[in-house]
Amino acid sequence: MTAFDLTDKVAIVTGGSRGIGREIALALAEAGAKVVVASRKQEGVDDVAAEIERRGGTALAIAAHMGQEEALTTLVERTVEAFGGVDIAVNNAGTNPHFGPLVTATAAQWDKIMEVNLRGAFLLCQRVIPLMQERGGGKIINVASIAGVKPQPAMGIYSVSKAGMIMLTQVLAQELGPFNIQVNALAPGVIKTRFSGVLWQTPSIAEAIKEHTPLGRLGEVEDIVGAALYLASPLSDYVTGAVLLIDGGMNVAGFFG
Repeated sequence: MTAFDLTDKVAIVTGGSRGIGREIALALAEAGAKVVVASRKQEGVDDVAAEIERRGGTALAIAAHMGQEEALTTLVERTVEAFGGVDIAVNNAGTNPHFGPLVTATAAQWDKIMEVNLRGAFLLCQRVIPLMQERGGGKIINVASIAGVKPQPAMGIYSVSKAGMIMLTQVLAQELGPFNIQVNALAPGVIKTRFSGVLWQTPSIAEAIKEHTPLGRLGEVEDIVGAALYLASPLSDYVTGAVLLIDGGMNVAGFFG
């Protein structure tokens, strides 16, 4: 459909070396966007960029740590040098080095999760928003989590960071509406990626999740792609400040309380 055509658009996807970020990057490129794939390790983003180009798309691979301001500044500067501006930003980078009760976490673990999951998204938004204003509009897609809507057991700091991501989305949507910049969030449930391996690779946990999920299965990375493409496309031009749950119904089933 022409409404999904992203030809001549420039997108930055953080956390783009694997999992959800990789699939979003590939999908945006398939729709015609020039995609800058960013993640901490160069070899990871090189692989995704090469795959995009193998499929006939245009990509640039940039290693950038989402917690480092200089790295984010360089990421945006190199994107502008290569492609002239930014139309779409996907804040997908995330980490979770603590699994267990919140009170057992260290201050260093708290700082690390907030730095990558929330502060990095804030800093990237600061850098791309003026560029979007210059181009007459843009799309910011923040990858939050169902854990940001209802706390997920043993992932307390992560839940707080993703709740912050949702509020960041809503604040920016309110502030940027007059500039024709739509800001929305995706809130995946348990998606089978390496990041969430402790959940779906533990049989007792995986079975409990499936039993309490109306659709009766765990999510696949492909389940996120359509929503991301919709939020990046003109079809969502009247959608801003939204949080789109992609969780197989876990939220309505009350699995997290």
